[in-house]
Amino acid sequence: MFAETNSNSRERIMSTFETIHCEHDGTRLEGLIARPVGKGPFPTVMVMHSANGLRHQVKGTIEKLAGLGYLAIATDMYGPDVQNGAPEAAHSAYMYFLDDGMKNVRERSLAWFEAVRAHPEVDPARMAAIGYCFGGHCVLELARAGAELQAVVSYHGTLKTHAPAQPGAVKCEVVAYCGAQDPYATLEEIEMLRGELTNARARYQIT
Repeated sequence: MFAETNSNSRERIMSTFETIHCEHDGTRLEGLIARPVGKGPFPTVMVMHSANGLRHQVKGTIEKLAGLGYLAIATDMYGPDVQNGAPEAAHSAYMYFLDDGMKNVRERSLAWFEAVRAHPEVDPARMAAIGYCFGGHCVLELARAGAELQAVVSYHGTLKTHAPAQPGAVKCEVVAYCGAQDPYATLEEIEMLRGELTNARARYQIT
């Protein structure tokens, strides 16, 4: 899609993280940007966090991606009160999404997509999204909603949805890495995702 690798990748990263903001449902959300050295617009990767929140391993991920030449943006799905609070606060924030059958996941993920796409250093024609666990669910919801990305990659993401993708709706390639014994994404659910994406005429890989 996108950028060349470089063995001296750390030399291609700006030394500090920048912030990016998004508003959804009355909540002001603050994400993190790891910026490669150079002049944009850059190919961009959205990194969507697990149920544990933005602080959980995300900084290292966006730093690595920036070292490869991407503008890497970690999106905050919970809000600053959670990110700056005790780890237990992430569980309560996650329940916000569970309580409405995950419908808000799609809406908030799309709000972030629009905020990222509008950033002046983002090349909107070269965008992708990756996510882990809960974040994997978020990127699948972006694909289902027709977000204009090049690709989404879900790593052991939860697969159920309140609104399956309709034929022709998915505009990007979808890659889903699933565990054979993952209790949160059963073999039955994996096959349901396969059927959903086939019916939607999507380009996809499920591993």
